[in-house]
Amino acid sequence: MALPFLVDSHCHLDFPDFEAERDAVLTRARAEGVGLMVTISTYVSRIDRLRAITRDHAEVFASVGTHPHNAAIEPDTTVETLVRLSQDEKIVAIGEAGLDYFYDKAPRDVQEKVFRTHITAARETGLPLVIHSRDADTDMIRILEDESGKGAFPFILHCFSAGRALAETGVALGGHVSFSGILAFKNSEEIRAIAADVPMQRLLVETDAPYLAPPPYRGKRNEPAYVRHTAEVLAQAKGVDLAEIARTTSDNFFALFSKVPDPRGQ
Repeated sequence: MALPFLVDSHCHLDFPDFEAERDAVLTRARAEGVGLMVTISTYVSRIDRLRAITRDHAEVFASVGTHPHNAAIEPDTTVETLVRLSQDEKIVAIGEAGLDYFYDKAPRDVQEKVFRTHITAARETGLPLVIHSRDADTDMIRILEDESGKGAFPFILHCFSAGRALAETGVALGGHVSFSGILAFKNSEEIRAIAADVPMQRLLVETDAPYLAPPPYRGKRNEPAYVRHTAEVLAQAKGVDLAEIARTTSDNFFALFSKVPDPRGQ
C-alpha cells in the first residue's frame, strides 16, 4: 500500500548539518512519502545556496528572507530586493521573518522593521510569508493586526509553539498554522489542544529540520522524513487518520504555495 503523500513545508537543507549527505536525506524523505520540501531562507545574502539546492533537486523549493536572529546583520534588505529575488520560479515564499524575544539576537525594533519589510513583500507578491514568533505573542498580534489593516497578505505561523491567542488571531486574519515535532513532545499537551481547534483547512506540517526532531528521534538531528511522525500526532489530535491529515495538509500547502506545481495529478 502506497504511503500518503506529505509535504515538509519548512526545513533548512542548506545548513551544514546536511552537507555531507543531502542526497541520502532526500532519498529517505521520498521513502517516507515526503514528496516536496521547502528549504527556508535565513539570510537573503545566502540565497544562492538555496537556489543551487533547488536546481539540483526537483522536489525542493525555497523561500527568501531574513530570520529575526539575523535582522541586525541584514537590517536594510528592501522590499524591492525581496520581490526581485522571489521571481525565481523555485522561490515560492517570503521569509522566514518575524520576532524572537527568547534569544533577542537583534534589537527588537530592528526585528520589527525587518519583519514589516517582509510583510510588504508578501503583500506585493502574493507569496506566503513564513513567520517565526517566539516569546513575542503580544507584539506579533499587534503587528499582524496592524499590517492586515493595510491589506491582506498570506502567512504561516511556522513551528507553532505559542499561546492560543496568537493561533486564534492568525486564523482570524486568514493565516495558516504549521506544526513541527514540538507537537509530539511529551509536555506539549497545550500545543496539541490548540492544534485540535485549528480549522482543518488552515493546517500545515513541517520539520524545521535539523531542529526539533519528534519522538522517537528526539535529541537527534531532524530531517524531512520525520514529518510523518508529526503528521501522525496531528491526526490523533484532530481525531482523523493519517491519510486524511496527509491529504488535507498537502491540499492546504498547494493552495497557499501557489507557485508550486502539485505532482499528485489532481
